[in-house]
Amino acid sequence: MPLTKNTTHTTTIRGYTSDGEGVARIDGQVVFVKGAIDGETCTVRILRTAKSVAWAKIEAVITPSPHRITPVCPAFGPCGGCDFLHMDYAEELRLKHQRVTDALTRVGGLDVPVHPILAAERQTHYRNKAIFTVGDGPVTGFYRRRSHQIIPVDTCLIQSESANKAAAALREWMTTYNIQAYTETAHTGLIRNLFVREARSTGKIAVCIVATKGGLPHETALIDTIRRHCPEAASITLCVNTKPTNVVLQGNFRTLWGDDYLTDTLCGLHFRLSPRSFFQVNPAQAERLYGQALAYADLGGTETVLDLYCGTGTITLLMAKHAKHAVGAEIVPEATRDANENARINGISNAEFILADAAVAAETLKTRGRTPDVVVVDPPRKGLAPEVVEQIAEMMPERIVYVSCDPATLARDLKLFATLGYGTREVTPVDMFPRCAHVECVAWIAKDPP
Repeated sequence: MPLTKNTTHTTTIRGYTSDGEGVARIDGQVVFVKGAIDGETCTVRILRTAKSVAWAKIEAVITPSPHRITPVCPAFGPCGGCDFLHMDYAEELRLKHQRVTDALTRVGGLDVPVHPILAAERQTHYRNKAIFTVGDGPVTGFYRRRSHQIIPVDTCLIQSESANKAAAALREWMTTYNIQAYTETAHTGLIRNLFVREARSTGKIAVCIVATKGGLPHETALIDTIRRHCPEAASITLCVNTKPTNVVLQGNFRTLWGDDYLTDTLCGLHFRLSPRSFFQVNPAQAERLYGQALAYADLGGTETVLDLYCGTGTITLLMAKHAKHAVGAEIVPEATRDANENARINGISNAEFILADAAVAAETLKTRGRTPDVVVVDPPRKGLAPEVVEQIAEMMPERIVYVSCDPATLARDLKLFATLGYGTREVTPVDMFPRCAHVECVAWIAKDPP
């Protein structure tokens, strides 16, 4: 008999979804319970039903898991930033490792060794980039999950402490001078967002205020307030965004005070970062992620490496330090320009960057009489298109290193590689985003014996 909305049931949680929600079975139906932990017995209320599944919320935890903890953030739950502040870190790691193994077996049909997840030493204040939404009050915070309702957050536990201080400075300035926040429904008001980036190697920060107009009232007072709250500030810029979209950093930029960019270090390489530059948000774990990718590439100094989806060139430059030649391919012109500049800054002459997709990159190497010995891919969450997998296999590299931000699309693509003569040897998960549901992986793929 189908479950009915608003009915309550007592049930035991028997696992997790890919997003970390608890999974139970009630009257033969699968029920997803947000905030529940594996092994707990709970009373739940049905919120929504579908043909074969239902969604519920916890009314009471009857037998709590030994891994349940009290969330230390008052905004946890309504705020959509974190997912696992109700469980200890050991259970979060177990959940994420299970998510990877489940995806490989259920989606990919693969029996692949999955190494223990590379845990983060730091689970709080690890992000080097924050984007706060600004609302009436004034408040700074983040959207409620699946909505545009702003949940005020004065001190976010995963953002840097400097980012929280910059948000406090902006609120103080707006209160003092009665500056209005942008209202997206009416398209009125001035201040939309606050973007803060921190260079972990120096402790310096860049602060960017996103506004609807190019002229800010009491601009000098804004600069003084930010610098007083954040003596580590190296740059304060204004982004004028007049478009009624959710894209934050678009439009014209103007430096209000300080430098135009930050410089940070990752894997021994130096990078210039403007507000729109891509850079990993957890540098400590990014170094472990890239270190694992380098280990799987197994370079001896004679290889040609092709890095697809190279972005601003971090992986390409890292591979170039251990290979004969590295080629990064990217279809975003701005990223390609940044990559070439990063190569120049680091004095790396055996790396080049081309504006190309996989097919064009392969043809470029082919016309030079070269084929890659190693191909590295770091695609977006949607993974690789089937034709890209086929194009990579046609290049006949000895090894493929797949850096993934979604275990399900990784498993799907590994299954396709297997049909083309490339088997997955092992996978290493990396916890890039502690207290959040995402998990990244590095897969080692090699040509099967003839």
